[in-house]
Amino acid sequence: MTGRDPAANHGFVNPPVIHASTVCFESTEVMHSGSAPYHYGRRGTPTTDALTSALTDLEGAAGTVLTPSGLAACSLALLAAVKTGDHILITDSVYQPTRHFSSTVLEPMGIEVEYYDPLIGSDIASLFKDNTTVVFTEAPGSQTFEMQDIPAIAKVAHEKGALVILDNTWGTPLHFKSFEKGVDITIQAGTKYIVGHSDVMLGTVSANEKAWPRLIEVHGAMGYHVGPNDVYLALRGLRTMGVRLAQHQKSALEIAKWLETRPEVERVLYPALESDPGHALWKRDFTGACGLFGVILKDASKAQACALLDSLELFGLGYSWGGFESLALYANPSTSRTATEWNESGALIRLHIGLENVNDLKADLENGLAALAAAK
Repeated sequence: MTGRDPAANHGFVNPPVIHASTVCFESTEVMHSGSAPYHYGRRGTPTTDALTSALTDLEGAAGTVLTPSGLAACSLALLAAVKTGDHILITDSVYQPTRHFSSTVLEPMGIEVEYYDPLIGSDIASLFKDNTTVVFTEAPGSQTFEMQDIPAIAKVAHEKGALVILDNTWGTPLHFKSFEKGVDITIQAGTKYIVGHSDVMLGTVSANEKAWPRLIEVHGAMGYHVGPNDVYLALRGLRTMGVRLAQHQKSALEIAKWLETRPEVERVLYPALESDPGHALWKRDFTGACGLFGVILKDASKAQACALLDSLELFGLGYSWGGFESLALYANPSTSRTATEWNESGALIRLHIGLENVNDLKADLENGLAALAAAK
C-alpha cells in the first residue's frame, strides 16, 4: 500500500487529488516556525508526497523529487551535482537532449564536459582529472543499447570522490536496482513506463543519503512542480507498471528473436537477447527488460528504412515510448557521437513493442520489410 493511506482518507483506496497553491496557517508562530507539514503548493502536497514516497520505497532511496519531464530530471540531477570549474564524464550513448543541455547550459557555465566510450568499464579511471566530480551513465545506451558496467564505473568514481548519475528509464527500479549497484542519483523519464499511457510528461530523480540534501535544495530553488492531475495519473500507472513491463518484455523478446531470423536484418540491439554483446552484463545486473530495442537493417539506406516505416499501420511513427501503443522511428547515432563512431552500414530503426497482439505486430513488420525490399 505504499503511497496510499486509506485510514487517513476516509477509507478511500487512492489519495485525493489536491489542487493547491496557497496554504493557510493557524498562527504566525506556526507559519514562521517551519513546523507545518506543507507551506506552499509548489513545494508539495499530499498528492505529490504519495507518489514520491512510493517511488522512494521502490528505488530504495533517501528521497525522490518530481520534474515536469524526463529531460528536466536529467538537467536537475546534473545541476545538483556540479559547479563551475568541474570536469564531468558523460557516456557517448547518452540521450541526445541531455547532450544538448550539457553543451548549451553546462559548458557556458564553465563546466568541462567530456564524453566516454559506454563500454569503457573500469578503464574510465584513465579519464579522471583532479576536478572530475560526476560520471553520467545510461544503461543501456540511448538508440544504440550498449550495456554499461555500472558497478565497475561506480567503484572507480567513488574511489575518485565523484558521484554517479544514471538514467534508468529503460530498466526502471523494477529491473535495475540503481543504489545497490553504486549509483548516487537515479533518473526516470516517468513519461514512459511509470505513467504508461502516453498522456503525461513527468520526470523523477531519486538520490541516496549523500546526494539527497543537495538534490532537494536545488529542486526547490529551481521551482520545479508537477500538477496534481499528472501526479494522480502517474500514481495510477505505477500500480500496473510491473504487469505491463512483463508483457512488454515478453512481446519484445518474441519479436526481437523473430527479427533476428529475417534476411533483411543485420542485427537486433536488445540486451535481453543472448546474441547481444551486452547480454552477460544485462543478465548479471538486471532482472528484466522493457519493450524498447534497435534494429539494424542490412545494407539499407535512410530512404529505404523510411519506406519500411511509412508502410506500418499498427506501429505509430512517434517519439517517446512506454505506452500501450507500439512505436517506430529512424535513428542516426552518428550525428551525436564524439568519443566513439557509429559505422554500421545499414540504417537503424528503433522499435517500441507495445501491448498489442504479437502476431498482428509481426504481420505489420512483415509488410514493412516487404516495402523495404521493394524500395531496394
